Amino acid sequence: MPPPARRIALALAAAVILTGAPAPAAERPPPVTAPAVADHSHDFDFEFGDWRAHIARRLRPLTGSTDWVEYDGDSIVRPVWSGKANLGELNVEGPAGRIQGLSLRTYDPATGQWSIRWANAADGDLGQPMIGAFSNGRGLFYDRETLAGRAILVRFIFSDVGAKSFHLEQAFSADGGVTWEVNWIADFERRTV
Repeated sequence: MPPPARRIALALAAAVILTGAPAPAAERPPPVTAPAVADHSHDFDFEFGDWRAHIARRLRPLTGSTDWVEYDGDSIVRPVWSGKANLGELNVEGPAGRIQGLSLRTYDPATGQWSIRWANAADGDLGQPMIGAFSNGRGLFYDRETLAGRAILVRFIFSDVGAKSFHLEQAFSADGGVTWEVNWIADFERRTV
């Protein structure tokens, strides 16, 4: 026969099970507070306005190509939703033709990150988003896409951000980010008003 203390515990457990009464509350650990999400809602404020754009684009990325084409033109970026989104219009031309593009950038306050979507007027498709944010004046954004039927990673880097100029590079990786090939280099200079 079990000792008296054990009989009492078994009887209480049976009574709880049979009556549906709640078991005595166990001591609960204190709630954990999630770390605060940094506010990056003004990451793109530097880009609002009119810019001169110079673009260099690698032909046939990830094929070993070293052929580049260049374009010059304009970029205009305007805030939307009080700066929590923005629209950028790119209009450049060069010997290889014309590129008219639209960037739609939206901010997610829950993650502190931006989504960048790009559409080219040649096909009108609004692509999938690149996700990221700025840290110490450098913007880093990534997504996964396909190129010629194979999965690749895409990376944008905004750098050398100043009041009058900034630099942007896009690169592709076919090996999961081990190596990167730059295929789009853009330099922007603010137009004086």
